[in-house]
Amino acid sequence: MTRALLGLLLAGALALPAHAQELTGTLKKIKDAGSVTLGYRESSLPFSYLNAAKRPIGYSIDLCLEIVEEVKDTLGVETLDVKYVAVNPENRIDLVASGKVDLECGSTTNNLARQKRVAFSPVIFVAGTKLLVRRPVTIRSYIDLKGKTVAVTAGTTNQAAMKALSDKQNLGMRFAVAKDHAQAFTLLEKGRADAFATDDVLLYGLVARSGRSREFQVVGEFLSYDPYGIMFRRDDPDFAGVVRDAFERLASSRELEQTYNKWFRLKLPSGERLNLPMSQQLREIFGILGLP
Repeated sequence: MTRALLGLLLAGALALPAHAQELTGTLKKIKDAGSVTLGYRESSLPFSYLNAAKRPIGYSIDLCLEIVEEVKDTLGVETLDVKYVAVNPENRIDLVASGKVDLECGSTTNNLARQKRVAFSPVIFVAGTKLLVRRPVTIRSYIDLKGKTVAVTAGTTNQAAMKALSDKQNLGMRFAVAKDHAQAFTLLEKGRADAFATDDVLLYGLVARSGRSREFQVVGEFLSYDPYGIMFRRDDPDFAGVVRDAFERLASSRELEQTYNKWFRLKLPSGERLNLPMSQQLREIFGILGLP
């Protein structure tokens, strides 16, 4: 009887919720601090950007806040302070890997190189590198950029893709490297670059926010494939499980689709409207997560 009772107790211990077990990794850090730290971008509309009150808002911010709700349920706490830290393409991975940021809520591409240092949520968006040029349009493809200057954002997959393309095709592109997307757009705006290369959705967002759509045009074919995800620390299976649970909950309840529509189909809180339907690739990804 004693052995049987002990077996039942051990089986029960394995079924205890995370907050009743010994916490490790990010969950322990958050529980001990009573807070979670979110990394945000200042100009990655509509994923993560500052509103008029200089508060971070966006699609990725909303998804991160849903993960925070899942963390609270897992830990069995009613409240957690949410702290925000500005990140950029050059420091975002370091800040996550070092533990200074728990979730990076931006527009970051999930690729094999980055997976060596950080982990990613399920895919939240599928984008690709395109070119933004001034009107009247004289550049319609990357082939037209031979010997010309291309604005890119430091530390992005777009920068690497354009450099590889230039080298492979012997185009001799010159690169004006900016610290963030807003600065890269300014380089194009002021004529210091002939084109700005980054993810298509970010280009549409920058143009929409500028209110000068008649002056700029997105051109060319996709030059890279960029599936976005939310970054967190790798080798942390408990926290990865919480992130996955949050996305499956959002998908099955259709909140994931509603959140997408809020930021890509409807008028944004800052006044812009992208009116960008969900791609078939992203709908299939959300379907795997449980979207009806």
